[in-house]
Amino acid sequence: MTPPAKSGGSIFSCTDANGKRLTSDRPIPECVAREQRVLNADGSLRQVLPPTLTAAERAEAEARQVEAAAERVAKQDTIRRDRSLMARYPNEAAHRRARDAALETVRSSMRISESRIKTLTVERKPLEEETQFYAGKQVPAKLKSQIDANDAALAAQRSLMQDQQAEVGRIDGLFDTELSRLKKLWAGAPPGSLDTPSAPASIAAATPSAKPVNR
Repeated sequence: MTPPAKSGGSIFSCTDANGKRLTSDRPIPECVAREQRVLNADGSLRQVLPPTLTAAERAEAEARQVEAAAERVAKQDTIRRDRSLMARYPNEAAHRRARDAALETVRSSMRISESRIKTLTVERKPLEEETQFYAGKQVPAKLKSQIDANDAALAAQRSLMQDQQAEVGRIDGLFDTELSRLKKLWAGAPPGSLDTPSAPASIAAATPSAKPVNR
């Protein structure tokens, strides 16, 4: 057994891995991985030293601390987002109005594209009729160019319509996800108590204005 500390000094005490009681006037090397009690000269407890970690253990502990800190930040962010969501949409009617406004932006562009497709289709009819005069002959370059331009413009507008239809689906999906979360919050779920939201904090901010493309 290590001799006790001199009068007036601290006494370090621990039980090693073999169950042997050790004391010393300084931290005990055999107990670096175990708790050590620091006693006053009269035997009263001054403090308890936690086990000294190895480099690998310290790295693991630090990694756990970083992860815990990140989780706390994420939790606070989720709480803020939920509170902001409830402030923006106090009820389902307010959320429905926001959905309709976001969809109307895209649908307005879709109506413009539909009108443009109708116009291009009308413009194509006389071009096709004119080509009938050249049955079996080479179509003049100017006429061919006009037909090709009409084809390209129609293809561009149809592609744009597909993109706009996909955007309608995307916006609806975002609002559906948001509404599902809001219903739980409106029902009394505390902000931050639900799973981390996958939808943007503000759908309106994440939804770009749809602009028609005239080609």
